[in-house]
Amino acid sequence: MNKTIRHTSVFVLVLVLALLGRATWVQAYEGKALADDSKNRRNTIAQYAQPLGNIVVAGSPVTGSKKTEGGDLAYKRTYTDGELYAAVTGYSSQAYGATQLEGIYSNVLDGTDDRLKNPVDAVTRKQQEPGTVVTTIDPAVQKAGYEALGDTKGAAVAVDPATGRILGMVSTPSYDPSKIAGMADGDAWQKLMGDEDKPLVNRALRQPLPPGSTFKLVVAAAALEDGLYGSVDTATKSPDPYTLPNTRTVLKNENASAPCENATIRTALRYSCNNVFAKMAADLGQDKVKSMAEKFGFNDAELDVPVRAYASVYPSGMDSAQTALTGIGQFDVTATPLQMAMVSAAIANDGLLAAPHMVSEVVDSDGDSLTSFDDGDTTRVVSSSTAEQLRSAMQTVVEKGTGTNAAIAGAEVGGKTGTAQHGENNSKTPYAWFTSYAKDPSTGKQVAVAVMIEDSGAARSEVSGNGLAAPVAQKMMAAALK
Repeated sequence: MNKTIRHTSVFVLVLVLALLGRATWVQAYEGKALADDSKNRRNTIAQYAQPLGNIVVAGSPVTGSKKTEGGDLAYKRTYTDGELYAAVTGYSSQAYGATQLEGIYSNVLDGTDDRLKNPVDAVTRKQQEPGTVVTTIDPAVQKAGYEALGDTKGAAVAVDPATGRILGMVSTPSYDPSKIAGMADGDAWQKLMGDEDKPLVNRALRQPLPPGSTFKLVVAAAALEDGLYGSVDTATKSPDPYTLPNTRTVLKNENASAPCENATIRTALRYSCNNVFAKMAADLGQDKVKSMAEKFGFNDAELDVPVRAYASVYPSGMDSAQTALTGIGQFDVTATPLQMAMVSAAIANDGLLAAPHMVSEVVDSDGDSLTSFDDGDTTRVVSSSTAEQLRSAMQTVVEKGTGTNAAIAGAEVGGKTGTAQHGENNSKTPYAWFTSYAKDPSTGKQVAVAVMIEDSGAARSEVSGNGLAAPVAQKMMAAALK
């Protein structure tokens, strides 16, 4: 063999070894990453190769699948009462991906989750029958909230205080996920994306807004726990009107004739006295108010139910005047309806906050559990005494205060209204809030609800928590107690 042939042979051998080495590297180390790449068409083909598993509400599926005509995607997702449950299920689209429970449990629902496979199938990557996601949603509560919200832009959440089970989660305006489930639904998708009311946004979890006077419950809890005031019936030191610290800004009350000067916490909640809670927050200081807010769940960037909720915020780095404004749920305080439902739920549950969740179990095709979520995983927020006093004061709000539209015959109902200003110089229509709880003494059933009306189309002067949000809460609570 001459020298040229020998060198060429060595060079070819090196190339072959390099090729084998690269192939081995791709198969052994990069194979999974390539298989999981969102741009890999085979993943989408596998996802829709068979009917998807279902999301279940009260024993019945609210999802389904149907055979497609042509193309390499054999099935596509369908929905029963899609608009009613969109805030729970999210969507599973051949073209636009998946969100909410559809996205979190996509591998279970399409049968590719490794937990669905036996050891042999795991090696061969054989696709198995899909699993099922079992929710905690009560269809009666869900329907009551959806119908009560109607054409308004808003959201509502209902929670079982003792277990943390989310019984209802509604966001309006809603959308029908079936209309964007296929590959040829571009027009419907563009219409949703261009809608200024943003129907794809889950307002119940992912749109924190100023909570207004509903936040006064958190401030009251901080004052009672700190010992600033001994009870909800102790007179406070609250001038009316109240001038914000180190400013000339006078904070007025909505009802000029309300008995807010030096009012007790009970009276201040009943009439929603701004002067009382603004001064209370300033007297406590931002650190104590923030600490109490965080016990209720504010500033938690990892609140999974199991869908990740956006953090509700209690700010830091404020001066005394800004801290005072947080006492009435303004300045930079924001909250989701889920967060304000958690506030009422903890008060209703004797000061214990049960971790909120809207999935009870994920099972395989044989019904064997893959994942389960425990009810009643609680943390102490306030003492039993503080919770009892706040419940009593919240009952006063409903019985003879600003929340009378939430009353339910034969049930113990407590609540707090809120009207949150927004826009430059408060120029835009306020947000209407209501957070509440209800208990049926004869059955032991209980529920906590928060409602936020972002825009009802009503005139500014007609916007109030009692007028717009409390009736929605009342209908959801009544449905839960049946």
